[in-house]
Order: sequence, then C-alpha cells, then structure tokens
Amino acid sequence: MSDNSSVDLAALLCSRLCHDMLSPIGALNNGLELLADERDPEMRAKCMELLEQSARASADKLKFFRLAFGAAGGYGEMVEVDEPKAAISALIGENKRITVNWALAEGKLPKDAVKVLLNLAHIAIDALIRGGTLDIGAEMRDGASEIVVRASGSRLAFDEDIGRVLQGELAAGELTGRTAPAHMLYLLAEQAGGGLQYKVNDDTLVLGAVLPQPEGLIG
Repeated sequence: MSDNSSVDLAALLCSRLCHDMLSPIGALNNGLELLADERDPEMRAKCMELLEQSARASADKLKFFRLAFGAAGGYGEMVEVDEPKAAISALIGENKRITVNWALAEGKLPKDAVKVLLNLAHIAIDALIRGGTLDIGAEMRDGASEIVVRASGSRLAFDEDIGRVLQGELAAGELTGRTAPAHMLYLLAEQAGGGLQYKVNDDTLVLGAVLPQPEGLIG
C-alpha cells in the first residue's frame, strides 16, 4: 500500500469517526445550550440527564473506535475478549431492538482479530436498522483466528459496496468514509495471509474472517 493510499485511508477513517461522533457530541452541545437558558428545576434535571446520556454515548463510541480503528495502545498483542464484548455492548447501548448472542471460545484474541471482529460487528449493527439479532462468534483453530458475525432482521440495510471492498473488488480511489473500514479489514486479512467472506439476503447478513496468527502467538 503506497504512502498516499495510507494517508487517504487514514483520512477516510477519520471522516467515518467524525460522522459517528457527530450525533452524541451535537446532543452534548444542545444540552449545554438548554441548560444555560433553563431556570425551571425539573427541566434543568432533564437537561442534566440528557448531558449524562450524551457524555456516556460519546465515551462509549470513542472506546469502541480506539480498538476498532486505532493502534489500541496499552493492550498487548493478545486482548481479553471482554474488551470487544464491552465495546460492542456499549455501542448498541440502550437499543432494545437488537439482541446480541455471543459464542467466543477463547479468553483472548490477537489484536488484529479483535479489530476485525469489532468492525464486522459494526457493519452488522449498521445493517440492523429495524432491529434484530446479532450473533458473534470467534475461536482459534489450526493456528488461525476464525470470526463469524451474523445479523438477522427484517429488511436489512447493507451497502453492497462494503461487500465488494471486503472482497478487494473496489479500487482504493473509489473508497468513501462508509467503505473505508471494510478496506482496512481487507488489508489486515491480506497482510495476515487470510481472507474475508460475506453472504447477504433480505433478512440475513453473514460476515466471516480467517486470520492466521503471527508465529509468535501460536501456542
């Protein structure tokens, strides 16, 4: 990957991050403006509740994207699976329309596998605009991390360009902020000597990844 392509990908990932952070940060700003003008104690209490919710949502999204997009400094090469579980649960937040089922066979996963798991889950959550079920599984087998994420729900909203990017069928110059995370996953899988898969119909989206582990992590 050329230096220019790397810069472009980083810029697109930043655009996606800013897009996803706009809503909770905007709610914080609105809450502060309301609080400054409001004198009624009951309304002020509601403003404070709004601020607390928005601050929590902002912090949760930043924690998620730190692992999903960033270098995740502070973690070792292996990450406790409780970290991505907590990040995904927080990203879903109080959305009662999405039910999450976990099937994580390992206590720890390689950092890149965690990055892939989080981003595949993010793609699946985005597809569940009307709610549904999110099944997330991961295990290590034959020296590789195997990850499967399945979204099941009514009339899924899946951008086929994301699927094309996961398969390496879309040129880097055609990427957008929406498809850039999928390209990052494609590069991670390619670098590891693994691969990505997806299958979608009207009510089911299945995303998968196989990532050979670095030699130093194979037990």
